[in-house]
Amino acid sequence: MTDDQRRARLEKLEKLRALGVTPYADRFDCTHVLADAAQLPDGSPVRVAGRLLTLRSFGKLAFAHLMDRSGRAQVSFERGTLSAADEAVVRLLDLGDFVGIEGELWTTRMGERTIRTRRLAFLAKSLRPLPEKWHGLKDQELRYRRRYLDLIANAETRARFQLRSRVIGLVRAFLDARGFLEVETPILQPAASGAAARPFVTRHEALDRPLYLRISPETYLKRLVVGGLERVYEIGKNFRNEGMDPSHLQEFTMLEWYAAYWSYRENMALVRELIQHVAREATGGTQIACAGRTIDLGGEWPEVGFVDAVRERTGIDLAALDTWEKLAPAARAHGLDPAELPSYPALVDGLYKRAVRPHLVGPVFLTHHPAELVPLARRSDANPRVLDMFQVVVNSWEIVKAYSELIDPLEQRTRMLEQQAYRARGDRETMMMEDDYIECMEYGMPPNSGLGLGIDRLVALLAGVESLRDVVLFPAMREEG
Repeated sequence: MTDDQRRARLEKLEKLRALGVTPYADRFDCTHVLADAAQLPDGSPVRVAGRLLTLRSFGKLAFAHLMDRSGRAQVSFERGTLSAADEAVVRLLDLGDFVGIEGELWTTRMGERTIRTRRLAFLAKSLRPLPEKWHGLKDQELRYRRRYLDLIANAETRARFQLRSRVIGLVRAFLDARGFLEVETPILQPAASGAAARPFVTRHEALDRPLYLRISPETYLKRLVVGGLERVYEIGKNFRNEGMDPSHLQEFTMLEWYAAYWSYRENMALVRELIQHVAREATGGTQIACAGRTIDLGGEWPEVGFVDAVRERTGIDLAALDTWEKLAPAARAHGLDPAELPSYPALVDGLYKRAVRPHLVGPVFLTHHPAELVPLARRSDANPRVLDMFQVVVNSWEIVKAYSELIDPLEQRTRMLEQQAYRARGDRETMMMEDDYIECMEYGMPPNSGLGLGIDRLVALLAGVESLRDVVLFPAMREEG
């Protein structure tokens, strides 16, 4: 915006005030949204409001387009139809201004449905010009930083966030219909637990203690299962103080649910049903276009063993290389620096992410991870060296992680102590000890299985975009300049 552009708009603001017009109104009564108004028969009276996007004058007649939450519609201003005061206001309009229109429908010679203005209400003055769609908003970073401009200029952006809202509503309805209860658990927690991630640390001044922004609601949701709420879920924010890339944001939205008396197998069936249901309802089918390929979410999904997948891609047998010391040389040969991955779980995870995950297009169930990777998961009765666990991977993104829950409090304490040993070696993404959670388990926890699904990743998948920033309204950005 130039100084002259701002000065011109400020001058129009003062002229509006001189005419006795309030340039920032308190309200306006609408009878229709624009999309509905445009479907009415000619002559139908309407009251609509919106932002002025275009304005073209043809002497005694001017046409404009307004935009509201439903879309765009054309309006007309005709000399002799408007009052002298309203004609004066029309001459002071700028693109970006909000106006209210009272009039009736008619159809132009070109067949465009139009609202003929009888009375004009000025609602809000825009002091900055809107960017030109193909010039001012071609910078993707600007679209993230000034999301409101992106929403104004780009219908596809508005549609994407409407899709996000629709997806979350479908998820809630799906789980509600199956007897799950939506709950809320603390975001500020005394220990960082429920996932392998570095936490954000804050301080509670009134309690005079450090707290952590949650990395997962898992242990609190399982406390509720102990309390008799046998099927619970939460959709909320998690925070992980890790690197940023197209599939990772430090602040993100997760769905987690837990069901008593289930194993991971029931969750495999339910989450596939959920994702397929949401895809059909939100997009009209199960085929999606993503990263230049078409992926079909329908039908059965294959199962691939985690240990088998690592062996196939790297030749490394994790069953044999079951300690950090044994695995480190082989991992180094595949381009990893073991010094940066100081625990066995971190080294296994790094190897998987480098050598296996990029090749999983999916959808695929990745199953039976090594037991050291998730201290809250149940070891398999058939093979205690692996977990009753799965992930859903689509287009090389982990969409879902789920497992049968560990319900033995004595084993849970042992495995959390193992996490502390990993932390002592320098792995800052290990879980913290939660004595309160183990005390809860000692009252008796029923068999259960939990599941975490990344809402942002699911929406990005269904929208066919390759960065989570495209489905988060206000992603964190580096400081400008």
